[in-house]
Amino acid sequence: MVHDQLDLVRDDRERWLKQYYFIRAAFSVAWVGAAFAVGPSSATAAALLVLYPAWDAAANVVDGLRSGGLKRNPTQALNVLVSLVTTVAVLITLQMGMNSVLAVFGAWAVLSGLLQLGTAIRRWKSFGAQWAMVLSGGQSALAGGVFIFQASTPAVPSIATVTGYAAVGAIYFMVSAIWLTVSEWRRRARQAQLG
Repeated sequence: MVHDQLDLVRDDRERWLKQYYFIRAAFSVAWVGAAFAVGPSSATAAALLVLYPAWDAAANVVDGLRSGGLKRNPTQALNVLVSLVTTVAVLITLQMGMNSVLAVFGAWAVLSGLLQLGTAIRRWKSFGAQWAMVLSGGQSALAGGVFIFQASTPAVPSIATVTGYAAVGAIYFMVSAIWLTVSEWRRRARQAQLG
């Protein structure tokens, strides 16, 4: 009885993760599309640069709450704080120039990537598809280092500099969602054969 209840809780959390990863992928794809559609120095581009870390904060809040609460998920709780601070920092640095904005994005990519990596490692024993989230977190941290370096050069970046980062993130979230979906299909097929 207790084992069945634990399986139901695990299945519910895995269904949530699958849905969450699909939503994260869809948002990133929409964000990239919007970023390509607007002019690099438009007010809409500035709004998109503010929206990206704000969305990450909101997504981490919802996922943390659905996954047992933010107290039980300290890496996500910290990621919420980092993303909120980044949102404010982007608002401020937009007045200073895109090199400053890219430096903020770089610092955020490093920190949020490492926190995502920590969340994925913690979930590894309980859920599938975390290898993609581990890769995503590691690559985010590396991309952040590249952003920080690019921000220190004389070249003036634009929102296009960040779109590749967001597109790769969309791929990792989509891979995780598909992996969980296929795993669920396989598990159901095995249960049908046994039952």
